[in-house]
Amino acid sequence: MQAEYVIVGAGSAGCAMAARLSQAGRRVLVIEHGGSDWGPFINMPGALSYPMNMRRYDWGFRSEPEPHLGGRRMATPRGKVIGGSSSINGMIYVRGHARDFDHWRDEGAEGWGYADVLPYFKRMEHWHDGGHGGDPAWRGTDGPLHVTRGARMNPLVKAFVEAGVQAGYPRTDDYNGAQQEGFGPYDMTVWRGERWSAAKAYLKPALKQPNCELVRAFARRVVIEQGRAVGVEVERGGKVEVIRAEAEVILAASSINSPKLLMLSGIGPAAHLAEHGIPVVADRAGVGQNLQDHLELYVQYASAQPVSLYRYWNLLGKAYVGARWLFTRSGPGASNQFESAGFIRSDAGVDYPDIQFHFLPIAVRYDGQAAPEGHGFQAHVGPMRSPARGEITLKSADPAEAPRIFFNYMSEEQDWIDFRRCIRLTRELFRQEAFRPYVKHEIQPGDAAQSDEALDAVIREHAESAYHPCGTARMGRADDPRSVVDPECRVIGVDGLRLADSSIFPRITNGNLNAPSIMVGEKAADHILGRSPLPPVNMQPWVHPEWQTAQR
Repeated sequence: MQAEYVIVGAGSAGCAMAARLSQAGRRVLVIEHGGSDWGPFINMPGALSYPMNMRRYDWGFRSEPEPHLGGRRMATPRGKVIGGSSSINGMIYVRGHARDFDHWRDEGAEGWGYADVLPYFKRMEHWHDGGHGGDPAWRGTDGPLHVTRGARMNPLVKAFVEAGVQAGYPRTDDYNGAQQEGFGPYDMTVWRGERWSAAKAYLKPALKQPNCELVRAFARRVVIEQGRAVGVEVERGGKVEVIRAEAEVILAASSINSPKLLMLSGIGPAAHLAEHGIPVVADRAGVGQNLQDHLELYVQYASAQPVSLYRYWNLLGKAYVGARWLFTRSGPGASNQFESAGFIRSDAGVDYPDIQFHFLPIAVRYDGQAAPEGHGFQAHVGPMRSPARGEITLKSADPAEAPRIFFNYMSEEQDWIDFRRCIRLTRELFRQEAFRPYVKHEIQPGDAAQSDEALDAVIREHAESAYHPCGTARMGRADDPRSVVDPECRVIGVDGLRLADSSIFPRITNGNLNAPSIMVGEKAADHILGRSPLPPVNMQPWVHPEWQTAQR
């Protein structure tokens, strides 16, 4: 069992690297603990609430009790399946704002500014605008990852964009293009009515080649000899064995499992490793630190008209949606139903959006429970750049034990200020003329919750993770003690070992994380192959001309 490159994790970044390395003629072996992504729950976009709640497809992680959220233990789904979290996520495609990547660069991730990453976003995409406008110069049209837009037939979906414009925000035809700020259609990783995961885009075509192999096994640790990674110790069929890497070992096991594997391999904060009796190979204080996520709340309304997706929320309706999708790959099941987006700035003086809206034309929870009121709609809202930082640590030296996940949500005063503002700005949207025919009453937070204290109580009880954990092995300068990987994704202090997934984000990006995670895999592949990165593309993104003095 050996190859030139051994990749741990067949997720968003791992699939991209496996494809690009094998296309370049390298022998690649991918280790994945999860099984097949075949089946209707994963492939039908409208069924997205199922796979992330299925033990078969999800690692089933939970956080430690979160002290600022009433001691709740938060669900932390991560994909344990071919395609990783791209096979169980909400399929929303957001690159992030140009300024996010310029911030990475300024934090020491040299060569990862927006001009540097834009060509990789273009290389990975096959964008279909669906006649909704947008400038193709900013987008890729022949990459492996199909990006499409929903049909946008539901009147509520259009009302949300109109309400944003009526409230004084700009309209944007393509938030992944020149202008993120504003309201417009969402992009999704759906193609011909099916989820288009990183596995379908990258891994499955690569596995058809003789030089790319997938092995189902549980990775226990990286084997390091004389300061060099030489393989991965795995458990397979009840036996422990080592898969050897002739050139490099590459971790792409998620922002939860990648730092766990580093620590089990002796790479991490020395004192923490010593607590668990793990010999120190490289003392890196940053491993497992800098954990970030997006927290959000559903602002829900009951609808005065029976226009929401609730009409399918019964046995007959679900049977119709399922059958139509199975036979024609069309209808409500062919969309993730997140078809209208909003990105706004919370205040004057904020230079680019720090609030994101996901609009949904039904009032429902992530676990699939519909609101008892019946017809309704909701906007998921939350701050994009929380100052709170958490950590991933080991509970023991046993690889089979899940790590300790502590997000430390809402631990800064600024978190509360920002979140209340999110709720109030969302309510203002639903007071616009466009929603007058539809708003019956507010379900959550509810009309009684007006004061800061009342809103804080709702946040404490009802805020949910948007499932965007990242940052636990941050990329930066090799001489920065906080850094875990250098700008070529090499783990600092160990030869022959790289890490490329959402762990390396110095700071969380604006929006959903699947697109930047795949981009990291695309760009890391060029570094691994020793190629010159794609030439920078210097296109100037739109920034609100009056951002210093105006909120909109």
